[in-house]
Amino acid sequence: MPDMTELAHPTVLPTRDFHRCNPLLPIQIPRLMTDLPDNDFTQRFIFDDSDTRGELVSLELSYAEVLAKHAYPQPVAQLLGELMAAASLLVGAMKFDGLLILQARSEGPIPLLMIECSSERDIRGLARYEADRIAPDATLADLMPDGVLALTIDPTQGQRYQGIVDLDGATLSECFTNYFVMSQQVGTRFWLYADGRRARGLLLQQLPADRLKDEDERAASWQHLTTLGGTLTADELLGLDNETVLHRLYHDEQVRLFDVQKLRFRCSCSRERSANALVSLGVEDAQQLVVEHGGNIEIDCQFCNQRYLFDAADVTQLFAGAGVDTPSDTRH
Repeated sequence: MPDMTELAHPTVLPTRDFHRCNPLLPIQIPRLMTDLPDNDFTQRFIFDDSDTRGELVSLELSYAEVLAKHAYPQPVAQLLGELMAAASLLVGAMKFDGLLILQARSEGPIPLLMIECSSERDIRGLARYEADRIAPDATLADLMPDGVLALTIDPTQGQRYQGIVDLDGATLSECFTNYFVMSQQVGTRFWLYADGRRARGLLLQQLPADRLKDEDERAASWQHLTTLGGTLTADELLGLDNETVLHRLYHDEQVRLFDVQKLRFRCSCSRERSANALVSLGVEDAQQLVVEHGGNIEIDCQFCNQRYLFDAADVTQLFAGAGVDTPSDTRH
């Protein structure tokens, strides 16, 4: 698995570059998230006097795009947002080129939550659920009993990695914290919140010993920072900007906040990828599908609801090697 600590040491920038790396100053008037120009981003920070890094994520437009594709009940929308926030934090922390896939599966009212986030920071997601089994106040244990969480790294080059852990926490935040403590033996804490309008997350992680060599001092510093992080409420994280959040939590610490890294909703489906799926079936099976479906094969993207249609002429053209750039006159 890519080492999250490899990217944990930010470059120390000259003091004059406040737009890239600025010490947090006292903030008199908190800014609401809706007052900010771009609400889809991650932002790193580091503690100067402790071997600890952090990252914050805010998702609004991309979260809205995901929720707009299906009429998700509120508990499902909340878990989707939290998983989107987790994926965004992880993509910012891991060093790889490719795709990060998070899947939570269960036999309960929510059989599947799935988020994909690329190293280019394109994100998409979906959920499968049984609406009549979902209560408004349902907990994670109610919605996904005996569930498992799978984290997959699919690099553009190199070997695919997958790790699986039980959904044994009361919240997704606890599940991710447990996952990284067990898999990497590195102090890690997640705080994830979503309310159907925006999704937010906070990540803290220990770094290799550098500023603090003594193990007792390292442990005390980590306990101090995570205890303060635990005082953060959902309303504060969902409603306030990053500088205000960090000032409220760590106004007695030396914290440096770095540039934001933008994210966006973008689906990777395409007519070409759908055509490749048909090619993988073989010509006879593809032609049979056309007949069985009344002359048109419909391939629907579950992430964005885009529909791709292929008729007999398209299939013939496809297997003749002509590709999919010049489909027949059939409406697509």
